[in-house]
Amino acid sequence: MIEFKDVKKEFSGKPVLRGMNLSVSKGETISLVGTSGAGKSVTLKHMVRLLEATSGEILIDGENILEQQGADLDRVRKKFGYLFQGAALLQWMSVYENVALPLRENTKLSDDEIDGKVKSVLEKVDMLDAGSKLPADISGGMQKRAGLARAVVTEPEILLYDEPTSGLDPVTSRTIDQLIHDLQQDLGVTSVVVTHDMISALTISDRIAMLYMGTVSEVSSPKDFLHSKNEVVRNFLDSQCISPNFFEDFPERILT
Repeated sequence: MIEFKDVKKEFSGKPVLRGMNLSVSKGETISLVGTSGAGKSVTLKHMVRLLEATSGEILIDGENILEQQGADLDRVRKKFGYLFQGAALLQWMSVYENVALPLRENTKLSDDEIDGKVKSVLEKVDMLDAGSKLPADISGGMQKRAGLARAVVTEPEILLYDEPTSGLDPVTSRTIDQLIHDLQQDLGVTSVVVTHDMISALTISDRIAMLYMGTVSEVSSPKDFLHSKNEVVRNFLDSQCISPNFFEDFPERILT
C-alpha cells in the first residue's frame, strides 16, 4: 500500500534520508522507531508529500505521489488521516468544531450528516461529553484524542501518527495505545506510527522498523525485534531497559 524506493532527502545539502526503502502492507500497523534525527518524522511527512524528496519513489497504492499534481495529489492525500505531535487543534474552535472542520471544508455533507459523523467518532474516542469545550480547557491526553477523532472523521484508508504518546503520562499513554489498536481493529485502517515510546511500539505494532542515519536498519515483528542481534536495535532497546522477555514479564501488554 505504501512503498519507499531508495528515497533520499537533503536539507541545505545535509542528507537526512539516505536511501529509504520501506513497504507498508494494507491493514497493518507499523511503528517507526529510532533516535532523534534518524528520519522518522521526515519519513512520515514524505508519505503525504508535506516534504519533497530529493530523489527516489514513494508509491501509494502503486501511484508515485512525487509525480502527482493538483487534483491527482489531492485525491491521494484524501486517503490519509494525520495525527500531529501536538494534536494541532485550532484553539478558537471547540472540540466538536475541530473534528467537523475537515468535513465542512472537503465534503458536501449536510449539517445533519456532519453532526452524525462527528458525534460517532467523538464517542469512539470517549470525547462526546467534551465536544463543546475549547482545546485550552482539556488535558493533553484529551487533546490527542480529539486530534485523533479529527483524523478519522473523513474515514481515511491510512492513519499517520507523529509521536502520539509524546508528553503524556504513562497511564494516558497506554490509553492512547489501546485507542490506536481499537481503531485499527474497528476501521481496518493502515497505520504508521512514529514514536520514541518502545512500550507503545511493542504493544500496538504488527511490525517495527528501526531507522538509523536515514535508512531502515531492521524491520520485524515485535517479538523478533526484541530478540534481534542487530547492534543498533540492541543498543536502542537497552537504552530504554527493554529486555527480550518483555511480553513474558508483562503479558498484559498484548492487546487483543
